[in-house]
Amino acid sequence: MEKVKVNIDGQIIEADRGKTVLQVALENDIYIPHLCYHPDLSPAGVCRLCMVEIKGKGVVTSCNTPVEDGMVISTESSEAKKVQKVSLELLLTNHPFDCLTCDQSTECELQKVTHFIGLDHDKIEKLRKFEKRYDVDESNPFFTYDPNLCILCGICVRTCDEIVGVNNLDFAQRGFDTVVSTFGNKPFVESKCASCAECVVRCPVGALRVKNRVVPTKKVKSTCVYCGVGCGIELEIRAQKVVGISGDRENPVNNGQLCVKGRFGFEFINHKDRLIKPLIKKNGEFVEASWDEALNLIAEKFNQYRGDSFAALSSAKATNEDNYVIQKFVRAVMQTNNIDHCARLCHAPTVAGLAQSFGSGAMTNSIGEIKNAGCIFAIGTNTTYAHPVISFEMKKAVKNGAKMIVANPKEIELCEYADIFLQHIPGSDVALMMGMARLIYENGWWDRDFVNEHTENFDEFVKSLENFDPEFVEKITGVPIDKIKAAAEIYATSRPSMIFYAMGITQHSHGTDNVLATSNLAMLTGNIGRESSGVNPLRGQNNVQGAGDMGALPNVFPGYQKVDDPEARRKFEKAWGVSLPDKPGITHTEIFDGVLDGKIKALYQVGENPVISEANASHVMKAIEKLEFFVVQDIFLTDTAKYADVVLPATSFAEKDGTFTNTERRVQRVRKAINPVGESMPDWKITSEIAKRMGAKGFDYESPAEIMEEIAELTPIYGGITYERIDRVGLQWPCPSKDHPGTKYLHKDGIFKTASKKGIFKPLSYRPPYELPDAAYPLLLTTDRSLYHFHTGTMTRKGGLSILHGHELVNINPEDAKRYGLEDGDTIKVISRRGTVKAKIMVTEKIRKGIISMTFHFSESRTNLLTSPAIDPVAKIPETKVCAVRVEKAEE
Repeated sequence: MEKVKVNIDGQIIEADRGKTVLQVALENDIYIPHLCYHPDLSPAGVCRLCMVEIKGKGVVTSCNTPVEDGMVISTESSEAKKVQKVSLELLLTNHPFDCLTCDQSTECELQKVTHFIGLDHDKIEKLRKFEKRYDVDESNPFFTYDPNLCILCGICVRTCDEIVGVNNLDFAQRGFDTVVSTFGNKPFVESKCASCAECVVRCPVGALRVKNRVVPTKKVKSTCVYCGVGCGIELEIRAQKVVGISGDRENPVNNGQLCVKGRFGFEFINHKDRLIKPLIKKNGEFVEASWDEALNLIAEKFNQYRGDSFAALSSAKATNEDNYVIQKFVRAVMQTNNIDHCARLCHAPTVAGLAQSFGSGAMTNSIGEIKNAGCIFAIGTNTTYAHPVISFEMKKAVKNGAKMIVANPKEIELCEYADIFLQHIPGSDVALMMGMARLIYENGWWDRDFVNEHTENFDEFVKSLENFDPEFVEKITGVPIDKIKAAAEIYATSRPSMIFYAMGITQHSHGTDNVLATSNLAMLTGNIGRESSGVNPLRGQNNVQGAGDMGALPNVFPGYQKVDDPEARRKFEKAWGVSLPDKPGITHTEIFDGVLDGKIKALYQVGENPVISEANASHVMKAIEKLEFFVVQDIFLTDTAKYADVVLPATSFAEKDGTFTNTERRVQRVRKAINPVGESMPDWKITSEIAKRMGAKGFDYESPAEIMEEIAELTPIYGGITYERIDRVGLQWPCPSKDHPGTKYLHKDGIFKTASKKGIFKPLSYRPPYELPDAAYPLLLTTDRSLYHFHTGTMTRKGGLSILHGHELVNINPEDAKRYGLEDGDTIKVISRRGTVKAKIMVTEKIRKGIISMTFHFSESRTNLLTSPAIDPVAKIPETKVCAVRVEKAEE
């Protein structure tokens, strides 16, 4: 960066060319009063308080005046101070003087400016005309908007535009009555507002403020417990309670930005329903027990089921250290590889597919690279709902000139930013992407140099494209071929291009093929192995990446080292001092089949809720009822925990130390901020106590840091990760040694992790979904996510988030609603071959005719009673995204 020298109040300062006078002053601890400036936003220059006098230029606004070499600046000149004072007086005439009763009082920028500039009380009284003119908007459960306190700085308007990209706010009734308002002056709760409160945290006065805010006594840095983005947060603590959450501005993942769940979804931590003591079921009822009684019973029972009659489900919500200890217990103590976790229900095809093509089954690039992409292709991801902070970055990329392609059966919010929207039929993803690949190849848009130098099996791949002629692709996808061709050209030519996907393409009986289709596209166009490109699966839960990394899978040890590889097995046997089983275990879905077949008799489940989350959930309930012994470890008595013989109270993320690994492979700290609730204990400690009671050695851990040391010794991709190194900022694996900086993006220079070091093209053919509509079940059901809820609602349904989304809503096209005599808000039955669910409908043109969509967050409307158990033969993931249903009007 080129440097310039400036003189500010006699102080010679070296500054970066391009920065503004205000930025340079503030960076050097020279205060210039300001209200409309915020470091996250573009300068507006509207408050006129940051006036300075520059030699040869006169009095100017410092927030939008760039520094120049030799510039002489006075922040205290009489002319500058005169303008500042007049501007402040005009602001104060339209502002109340009730500072002592204002929630913002101790953090009010207007107070700070007023104290600095000074106040002529007599003049203010002569000018004063303030009167309350507007009603206060209390509609949002988390924050209040009082227009009477607004100073019209525009920070909230620019935040909603530049950072969040929702554009919910703007100036209205311009003139003397100018006010910041939502579109149509609707209450916040009825507007487009995403309730992220990014506007609230930037408001310099008390116009936007958090409701019932409690001032914390301390803040503790940690990592968000919701989706896989892995936002850095600060837990605000007072009296051993979490009273608020703020974004960590030092964290490179989110730079302090949060979504509604990350900022306000903390009420579960201190909720009255938290499990506080072990429970043992006696005569069909749970009774409280001591830890000794519960653990001794479990140890006694588990000893009877060593071997393949035992299985465990670990947790994508637990820490890396928790998952490591659990899989070690299952393998070393229980002598089986029957362990899995919920990645099987979401991103198992990612691991299976990308490992075949690239040699590594993880997100190839980083969140920070998104804003510099030339094209974003988002397929099967409702990013603004499931990964909101990543959607912020996508919208910034579009503002920077990137093209956007969205492929989704629903018209999602991201479509507002898309150059092309491909509304394809659920289950037609392979036809869509291979059709795009054929058009790219035939039109010469492919990268010959990259393909020739860095890939193999290209000829076989090209031959398979013959199966995807334009007429066939249009028929299968339901999308006009001209739109597909336009999308193909944009993706191939607007480099660098990034592909993003989520469960919209993985939860299929051909989910692995869908993932392979994304890797084929990336290699064909050379959009892999460079910044702002790649194939980027968006992980659904906070530590689903880490749980896989830690070996909470039936076929691999930590670091994806195969259990049937003799060399890998010998390494772990030596480290753990035991002999280990050499046969891969069974998967999440196969575990419940195994129970019904009589092969699995005991189950240890940590932080999962399969009677809500598993496809064909009635099948799961039947299996659980047949178990001889069932232990659940969780923070609440979930729908699944009610079936258990023993329930163990675990701590939440706020009550323990550890690490999470986010969707971009970044290993980050989780820190204990409050004491454990009741008698709850961290998962790693509970599992270790069970192991020790069973006579096992190697479980005498004193801390999670000690566990991470063992992980690093045995897991090459984590080899250089220590708590000291990730204390402030996390590291992205692979990080093989303590002097390695971590890996920003994978496959640099076209060098892959395959045996040949080349990417491998995979020929594909189209396979329809297992279950298609027919006369008896004429509609397709697909599943989606809510912005306001997470997974089975165990955490998010414990507070104000339920005010924003309180019950299931079946999305249905107007033509289908008319066909079945339904109106918006009607209660219906949704019926599949496996079950029936009741819910209200929302009639919307955003869903294709012939398709309905539901979330799976609400236990009152168990969507997964309906969904298909058809399995991808490679990844063993159920086809949650496509099943045939019919609808009927129901009684309220």
